[in-house]
Amino acid sequence: MPLALLALAIGAFGIGTTEFVIMGLLPDVAADFQVSIPTAGFLVTGYALGVVLGAPLMTVLGTRVTRKRMLMLLMGLFIVGNVVSAIAPVFGVMLAGRVIASLAHGAFFGIGSVVAADLVAPEKKAGAIAMMFTGLTVANVVGVPLGTYIGQSVGWRTTFFIVAGLGVLGLLGVAKLVPEQPRPEGVRIRHELAAFRNVQVLLAMAMTVLGFGGVFAAITYITPMMTEIAGYSPSSVTWLLVLFGLGMVGGNLLGGKFADRHLMPLLYVSLGALAVVLALFTLTAHDKTAAAVTIVLIGGLGFATVPPLQKRVLDQAAGAPTLASAVNIGAFNLGNALSAWLGGMVIAAGLGYTAPNWVGAVLAASALVLAIVSGALERRTVTRSRLIAEHASEPVAVAAGRH
Repeated sequence: MPLALLALAIGAFGIGTTEFVIMGLLPDVAADFQVSIPTAGFLVTGYALGVVLGAPLMTVLGTRVTRKRMLMLLMGLFIVGNVVSAIAPVFGVMLAGRVIASLAHGAFFGIGSVVAADLVAPEKKAGAIAMMFTGLTVANVVGVPLGTYIGQSVGWRTTFFIVAGLGVLGLLGVAKLVPEQPRPEGVRIRHELAAFRNVQVLLAMAMTVLGFGGVFAAITYITPMMTEIAGYSPSSVTWLLVLFGLGMVGGNLLGGKFADRHLMPLLYVSLGALAVVLALFTLTAHDKTAAAVTIVLIGGLGFATVPPLQKRVLDQAAGAPTLASAVNIGAFNLGNALSAWLGGMVIAAGLGYTAPNWVGAVLAASALVLAIVSGALERRTVTRSRLIAEHASEPVAVAAGRH
């Protein structure tokens, strides 16, 4: 794998850290700005919405420059956003900083996926994408727990200064290691938008929303579920999230390894198993050991879908992959927001803290249905193309026989 993938992974590590570390620092931020915890929660919601909106916006703006230069500009935007958050004098300014940083998220992963895939041979594209996303998964194992500890011990502002420093490392890495690729000629917004007329692209994005949404339906409410149902102490939740992150790392690497050879079968297996495990989590959440094992499996199965889904979008939007790739990253965050809302609704309805697991199971099962539909449509298209080719060759064969 090219060394340039390391630079992309460093940028992904910083982005992953700033996205998730705020969850562990919400009480500290709320106390500092003298706002309620629900109000501080807008720092999470605002970031997610910024990713959804920023992914297509920043990608469209980036069509006029080379991909390497756009990646550098995005890391610069990420640095500015985190510095603004770190020095924010009032809550509104910090929220603005979070939104600024989030605007870089979707476009960085979207453009980065295209760059990573272009750096390797065709049969290694999913592995290259997975290598970049390893930075995001490792952030949940190392960056988020460490950032939370530093923020709680020294102050949350220090955490955001450190994350900005990670952005500087990512920027320097991209500048030094990512090769300068010429800006694709003839790229127009209309051309990029045309990819969304492909039903396979839309199906892949819907699978992204539902499949990864299934993961976050459960993980969003992991703290009350583990403390109230499983009997863990609040301090143990950090290590449970580390286990979740380890599962993400393993699933991401396995997904990247097998997606290049068996993309659709991998989606069938991972989405089906994810639906089953999420449903079982309703039962295993009542036992500490079983709950811990289930959390690892959810992280692994959930992130095993990321490289194949991202590659699926790139393959189906081959003529104009950049915007579709970035929008698919936004789809992950849309799934997070949707599932968190649905999970909150079932809890508010009095169904208990394990109820979001059923929501997640239904979402993952829905994604599996879409995957089966997508595979069937693809097989039908291949069969039709083969029949047309055979029919077209028949007159030639007959004419040759006459001679």
